[in-house]
Amino acid sequence: MFAAWTTCGVIAGAGGVATDEVGLINGDVTVHTTWTEGQAHLAVQYTGAQDWFTLRGSPVPAASEAESRALHQATVDAVRAGGGATAPAGCVTPEMR
Repeated sequence: MFAAWTTCGVIAGAGGVATDEVGLINGDVTVHTTWTEGQAHLAVQYTGAQDWFTLRGSPVPAASEAESRALHQATVDAVRAGGGATAPAGCVTPEMR
């Protein structure tokens, strides 16, 4: 199975988002999640740019498409909060229990 989500125009909060390749990035970013083989791969790019950067801590185990979608939203929220945001460790929403 395969699924993907992209959220454009996310303004990284103070302290930005931590990436494996270039460290912290700030400003207007796009968050992308690809789910395949039980893993959510999380990446960010400066909105409108071509280069993607792996979110520190990615990939994250995600047993289902719904869990991966929830991880995507949690990542968007973490990026907005800033503070050197990294990949969420995993999350379970009430509807997934």
